[in-house]
Amino acid sequence: MSCLGAFTGLFSCMVLLIVHSSDGSEIIDGKEVKPHSLPYMALLQKKRQFCGGILIDKSWVLTAAHCKNIKTVLLGVHSIKAKKDKSRQVIKVKKCFPHPRYNAATRVNDIMLLKLDKSVKVTETVECFKLGDAIQDPAAGTRCMVAGWGFTNNNVKKMSDVLMSVTVTVVDREKCNSAEYYNNKPVITSGMICAGSDGKNEADTCRGDSGGPLICSGRLVGVTSFGIECGRKDKPGVYSYLTERKLKWINETMKMSDI
Repeated sequence: MSCLGAFTGLFSCMVLLIVHSSDGSEIIDGKEVKPHSLPYMALLQKKRQFCGGILIDKSWVLTAAHCKNIKTVLLGVHSIKAKKDKSRQVIKVKKCFPHPRYNAATRVNDIMLLKLDKSVKVTETVECFKLGDAIQDPAAGTRCMVAGWGFTNNNVKKMSDVLMSVTVTVVDREKCNSAEYYNNKPVITSGMICAGSDGKNEADTCRGDSGGPLICSGRLVGVTSFGIECGRKDKPGVYSYLTERKLKWINETMKMSDI
């Protein structure tokens, strides 16, 4: 299996955005990525494009638990409209595995695994992102990347045709829980990461970006979960942090289902 481990050089010029909806989100204040430069990115569908995801194994995609009823996974996609792109792989979902302790009200443990009905073909445009055994909690001020096909502004209510990315800045959890930010509604727990504007820009994810990656220092650190509106400096995007417990659940779920 071929997997991607380090992307520091690749992402140095990218600007990414955060997700802000229980239905998914899109990139705000971001830029179109070089086609197929993020070969682990997955586009998830029900009847239409709906959420993002991360290919972490030839048979598994990691996404957000609130991205329900996903039927199909598209890989090797840059432009959604370019349906005849030969790099594209369209694979049905065999089974969904939402985290057993996911809570829709509190947004805790907002991650899910999708078991594909067949293995992907690893190519130059489709590769998996290998998860580490342990992921360090990024400190406030850390610059990270997010990516997706979600909305690019609050006024145009449609998905981006091309894959976008933006750089977001990690916000201290105490600050994110303060009255000026989320005011503990919901509580930003140790299993979540706030990331958004650096105080000058509006970097964020938006509707349609849910389930996409939060990448810090070349490592997959979190999954886009929720937010309020898009691009608000006082309401940064919130990501489900891939804690040691979540990583253990991911690895055990993949092993058990392959028996």
